[in-house]
Amino acid sequence: MFRLETEVDKERRQLLNKWLRDDNTARSPRLRALRDTPAALEVPLEVWALDAEDRLVAGLTGRTWAHWLHVDLLWVDPRLRGCGLGSRLLAEAERVARTDRACARSRVETWDFQAPDFYRRLGYEVSGRIEDYPPGLTEFTLIKELV
Repeated sequence: MFRLETEVDKERRQLLNKWLRDDNTARSPRLRALRDTPAALEVPLEVWALDAEDRLVAGLTGRTWAHWLHVDLLWVDPRLRGCGLGSRLLAEAERVARTDRACARSRVETWDFQAPDFYRRLGYEVSGRIEDYPPGLTEFTLIKELV
């Protein structure tokens, strides 16, 4: 007999994460080899654009892990879109990931109404798509070789 709970519990989540990581490491020689390298650490990567008055006008947040850059968020003030600022943010994140963190690839998820064409123009290729996620939308996963 088991009791199921649906409460949010940070300590249990951390324990579950540790157990899954330990299990995955035990079962995968590639993950075992990765665990002993600097690439095993997930490290935040953030690039910010500030105007002349030091106001935030655009930004990119992501992280590097296992020789990959994962772009989480990229936003540019609507008044500044189309002037190349988003491309500059992404290029800088890719540069840092490639030169400072030895990343070979980058990945990003975006919805059909957001920026799949933007990423394609910058060399990203669609590697996956999920229709109707959320209902009525398509989510794309795009990747790019950074070498």
